[in-house]
Amino acid sequence: MQSLDRSRRNLAFALAALAGFADASGYLSADRYFVSFMSGNTTRLGVELATAPAQALIPLLLIACFVAGVIGGALLTSRRPGRHKPALLLAVAAVLAAAAAADFMRLPLLALALLAAAMGALNNSFQKDGQVSVGLTYMTGALVRMGQGIAARLTGNAAEGWGDWLRLWLALTLGAALGALGYAWLHVAVFWIASIWALCLAALARRIELTRT
Repeated sequence: MQSLDRSRRNLAFALAALAGFADASGYLSADRYFVSFMSGNTTRLGVELATAPAQALIPLLLIACFVAGVIGGALLTSRRPGRHKPALLLAVAAVLAAAAAADFMRLPLLALALLAAAMGALNNSFQKDGQVSVGLTYMTGALVRMGQGIAARLTGNAAEGWGDWLRLWLALTLGAALGALGYAWLHVAVFWIASIWALCLAALARRIELTRT
């Protein structure tokens, strides 16, 4: 996060909020499965392999679709290194729209699979040397870095940047709360909102790129 300028940090916060929004709405629509938090799905996979093997296919499918989304997003970004965000976010918006259409057609499993793929692709938004530099759909690393920064501050050492990791976590938390409220009030329309959100962020990412040329 420290290597990003202010506009890109703000974009990261908005993308984390989008991830929380999509994950919470997907979670509520899918009997408590996740579309971006694959650690949770992995735990459910292990539990269901032991207790209800037939149900294990659902978390396995979501994990596979998430990984497929990561692969697809990485292939897309490799074609435009350093200037990939608008194209990537347009692709994410399109997949989210497809998920919304699948949900509208009462194909919930397909909708969840597409949501997971979109969230996997989203994690390619911020890269450094071909590796993800800011994880947008999982917060364990962000909380660890925040805690390390606070510990450094308490011991009198330099601790710049830990507040950005806190803000990233807060952004995902706020997005998740909005996703839960949106699902309760709007249900089917909530996935369309996620798609429009991604589309708006694609436009913002394009504007950021143009102002940095």
